[in-house]
Amino acid sequence: MTVFVFAFYLFAVVAAVAGLMVVLSKNPVHSVLWLILTFLTAAGLFVLMGAEFVAMLLIIVYVGAVAVLFLFVVMMLDVDFAALRGQMARYAPIGGLIAVVMLAELATGFMAWQSAEGAAALHALPMSAEVENSRALGLILYDKYLYLFQGAGLVLLVAMIGAILLTLRHRTDVKRQNVIAQMHRDPAKALEMIDVKPGQGL
Repeated sequence: MTVFVFAFYLFAVVAAVAGLMVVLSKNPVHSVLWLILTFLTAAGLFVLMGAEFVAMLLIIVYVGAVAVLFLFVVMMLDVDFAALRGQMARYAPIGGLIAVVMLAELATGFMAWQSAEGAAALHALPMSAEVENSRALGLILYDKYLYLFQGAGLVLLVAMIGAILLTLRHRTDVKRQNVIAQMHRDPAKALEMIDVKPGQGL
């Protein structure tokens, strides 16, 4: 067994076990930590496949930002997880039915998989030793599919603006800060000098 094969099976087994522990862990903080381990092992698999850029992107974006954000949200929110787990028994049958349907669809797709003739020769870019993985990905995104990439960014921008507008609420019981009024305030009206006589209170 070569080092490559050993590393592949090691990363694959650890990723599968960590993904399973994400679902089975009772503590949500432990689930997020197992999720981080899953991302790291998936990045190792990408490195073995020669996709170094995707591996570093997975570590920087998912491990460094998304998983840490999940961890902060889980640790800072005061959620009664015992009550949530108590309601899982009610939805277990329909959840199991959905899982069986999804597994059946995946199995059907894998069994019906057929590669077209000449599909192996069809690549977006000719892969060669002179073209690095990150450069080939950049040529695909910013050269061949530039308009589609810009369209995807526009869709994400619209989704972000929509999420902000849907969650924006003007509450009347919250004291808001008026920066313009603070900048243009009169110091003579903002400060009052009181001459307190000796022996007298305020």
